Amino acid sequence: MPQTPELVHSRLSHWARDRGAAFAIQSEAGNITFAELAHQVQAHAEALSSSHAPATVLQDSSLPLPQRLSAFLGTIASGRCAAVSDPAWPDSVLAAVRSSLPDTPCDMGAPTPLSPFYTGFTSGSTGLPKGFRRHHRSWTESFALCLSTFGEAASTRILAPGRDSHSLFLFGMLLGLWTGAGVVVQEQFSASAALATLATGHTPCLVAVPSQLLLILEWAAHRQLPPVRGVRLILISGARWMRSRTPDLQALFPEARIIEFYGASETSFIAWTESHSDLPDQVVGRPFETVELDVRGATPDSPDGLIYVRSPMVFMDYVGAAQDHTAALRDGDWVCVRDLGHLDDQGRLWVAGRESRMLVTLAKKLFPEELEAVLEAHPAVARASVHGLPDAQRGVQIVAIVQWATGGEQADLPALQAWCRSRLEAFKVPRHIWVHATWAFTASGKTDHPALGRTLPSHPHEAAPCLTALR
Repeated sequence: MPQTPELVHSRLSHWARDRGAAFAIQSEAGNITFAELAHQVQAHAEALSSSHAPATVLQDSSLPLPQRLSAFLGTIASGRCAAVSDPAWPDSVLAAVRSSLPDTPCDMGAPTPLSPFYTGFTSGSTGLPKGFRRHHRSWTESFALCLSTFGEAASTRILAPGRDSHSLFLFGMLLGLWTGAGVVVQEQFSASAALATLATGHTPCLVAVPSQLLLILEWAAHRQLPPVRGVRLILISGARWMRSRTPDLQALFPEARIIEFYGASETSFIAWTESHSDLPDQVVGRPFETVELDVRGATPDSPDGLIYVRSPMVFMDYVGAAQDHTAALRDGDWVCVRDLGHLDDQGRLWVAGRESRMLVTLAKKLFPEELEAVLEAHPAVARASVHGLPDAQRGVQIVAIVQWATGGEQADLPALQAWCRSRLEAFKVPRHIWVHATWAFTASGKTDHPALGRTLPSHPHEAAPCLTALR
């Protein structure tokens, strides 16, 4: 087993020798053993080197997912950086991203732990995705920390049911290959296929975003499936998990340790917590062992400040994001993704919300994430998106868009307002609520709040084509 230098792909040759016939990647498109994967990776690396490929290689998103993973590993084995595009991008976005990457032919030396290996993309404010670069050590440190924090279950075979263009799923895939346990992947998420995989007992670890877990719960309830045993670890990230559903998730997977972790594309792991239904929505847990936090700009009147992070896992830099006002802030070794929050007396991090989404009404600050969590805790509501409409007296008027939960009873406006009023200060209660039948999601499966906001009328009493006003 290689010890130094530790690279994202450096254990693959060991697993090819030690357990070459074992499946490294399993999918509906076919399976690849560790021996086959190591051979494919070496061949791809040699082809890139002989063709003097540029230092950053944009990956072909039209390939099946197992082949994309193989090409990714071949790219980084050649000493180059793999840029992972999203298959959902329109041609114009793909062309713009391609033009932002270097295209000069070059000869690369052997990669080191500080060599860039991965350029991922996240949403930006310029209309184009902003690329973030990572070096090998930032993820090998994350792999090791995952195992030391969550134990042996994190080194078992992983189900990562999402695209490699989502850094959470790519991380899960590479973690499974790094530990030698292997990974099961899905090109398109299927709750029934995910449950079938987990029910075999051969895939004890699940990496998922909240929307996938809700679909899994809905499918299991609809089919009246029995509890799924053998799942030992569920890692949740990518968006806020509805903790009111944790008991349902635990009942479906009674042997699983359910973990929520908070982080960002630019920071990797920041904090984590065991999931409990009575945990306050804003608590994201205690910092990981190698993470330092510094909350800056808080005052007695405004206790939430900008959260700065220092750790061995932060990203290198951006690619093509010089004019993006949502880009992370940097201060030496410290990185801030513009989230605001505070640390409590127990050392737990509370995240109020993203700076860019903060609303000011009646001269008071409101983070939409807080109200969204309260609305989504109502039995009738599946999803919520909170916005502000211009108001001459208040500054902004707090409004919300919701989607009803499947199969449940619906609520009227007074009922939802009363629900919020019993849990929040009066100024945080939405004055108007609309229902949107078809929800908008980003490519990574999160609620697309800007897209939903664009469906709102300019005045609350105007009609909106996609929305139904609650009365």
